Amino acid sequence: MKLSVYTRSGDESGREVELDDAVFGIEPNDHVIWLDVRSIQAAGRQGTHKTKERGEVSKSRRKLYRQKGTGNARAGDARSPLRKGGGTIFGPKPHEYKVSVNRKTKQLARRSALAHKIAADAIRIVENVELEIPKTKEIADLLSGHGLDGQKVLFLTDGRDDVLYRSGRNIPKLAILNATQASTLDLMSAKLVLVEEGAIEGLTETLRPKGKRAAEATPVAPASVEEAPVTEEAPVTEEAPAPTEAEAPVEEAPVEETDVEEPTADAETDTPEPEAAAPEAESTEADAPEADDSDEKA
Repeated sequence: MKLSVYTRSGDESGREVELDDAVFGIEPNDHVIWLDVRSIQAAGRQGTHKTKERGEVSKSRRKLYRQKGTGNARAGDARSPLRKGGGTIFGPKPHEYKVSVNRKTKQLARRSALAHKIAADAIRIVENVELEIPKTKEIADLLSGHGLDGQKVLFLTDGRDDVLYRSGRNIPKLAILNATQASTLDLMSAKLVLVEEGAIEGLTETLRPKGKRAAEATPVAPASVEEAPVTEEAPVTEEAPAPTEAEAPVEEAPVEETDVEEPTADAETDTPEPEAAAPEAESTEADAPEADDSDEKA
């Protein structure tokens, strides 16, 4: 998106300024604008309202007249809210009207307000205004050259410029603000927004979404790496792997043939029978010689 740059007299200078679509070309979100404007207006309220209740009124606490016999309705003291000068029932008390809004929501609201102004052709880029001393006539001539006499105008400057601010503070319906500090309410209240050419960059950086900032950051050039010359290597022949013990073939030992005579039927019959067991030796008493009778007689 491009906009033409105008001079102080209201003529086109022949230059154009490139605007970031992430800031000036989004789809406006009206609900977010309402939230931010509501928060700004609520913060401007003092909240110091207060009324006196029954116990705070400076009057006597004596019963006005007796309970019976007067013909009037029953009455207590003069502090009663039913009587003139008495206390107030459920009156306002001091409190704050703060409405919290997230920072990203505020930025989106300001971007949406700028998008509304772009769509309505209510934003104009002007050359930078540099004044040595405060001079209201210079700012009045600038507004006259753009045909903005008597209209509500917001002038956004590149940074804080006290000389420019003091030059335009006596002109009714003119507000001069730093471009990075202009709120959603300031943008929506103005009929036309004048922006200095040098304020576009600061305004864009302030309102650009965080993800867009990282994506549009200047990429770092990779360091050049010198490639080493590639030498041709001799082809390597693949050797067959040596067989393992499990895979190695096992050689069988040769079996010697021996002449074994097969037993015949005759050999079986000629086998000697086992000898009979020897008779047991006779007892020694039987073998012992009998003693001579002669010895016994002696």
